[in-house]
Amino acid sequence: METHVLEQVPSQFARFMAELRDVEIQKDPMRFRTNLRRIGQIFAYEISKELPYETRVVQTPLGEKIMSVPTQEPVVACILRAGLPLHEGILSFFDRAGSAFISAYRKHDEDGHFEIKMEYLSCPDLEGKTLILCDPMLATGSSMKVCYQGLLEYGRPAHTHIVSVIAAQEGVDYVQENLPSSGCTLWVGSVDEELTAQSYIVPGLGDAGDLSYGKKLQE
Repeated sequence: METHVLEQVPSQFARFMAELRDVEIQKDPMRFRTNLRRIGQIFAYEISKELPYETRVVQTPLGEKIMSVPTQEPVVACILRAGLPLHEGILSFFDRAGSAFISAYRKHDEDGHFEIKMEYLSCPDLEGKTLILCDPMLATGSSMKVCYQGLLEYGRPAHTHIVSVIAAQEGVDYVQENLPSSGCTLWVGSVDEELTAQSYIVPGLGDAGDLSYGKKLQE
């Protein structure tokens, strides 16, 4: 599976990433969401270079110009709720794309172990489309696998782009091993080496959903 780590190339992207991680800047939820949207736009721009294009003649007020245009709009899927700002950023770039929404969560047992439960999935037809599946954090990678497999019930995409802002190396390895090696591309902003016993990324940034929308009551 081809993998891209955007932070490896210095750019304005790194500033947005630094602000996401900064515990002081995180106190402003609007700023946190805005940075996730900006990062989503950058991911979308990079992914757009990989899409299929065709040429057509565009009429201008003074003549004609042959231009490259996409042959098809992608479908952007996000895992609720943390994925919403990232989804909005990608969708603001691919403004004619379809959208899919997935409700998934960690179901913990008494021993602290968990499995990924998917409760709800809303999705357009994916057959032959380009799918962009986004979630801010890629920890163990198990939620990506479950959600990807759930999406396949709506058709077989021509290509899938997996997008995460911060990933643990363990999650990257898991996705590379458990999703198709061809027909899938992994895009991450930064890769952190450590994953705690509770499967939280260190240094990471904390809980992206809570930082975006406020802390939720624990069940």
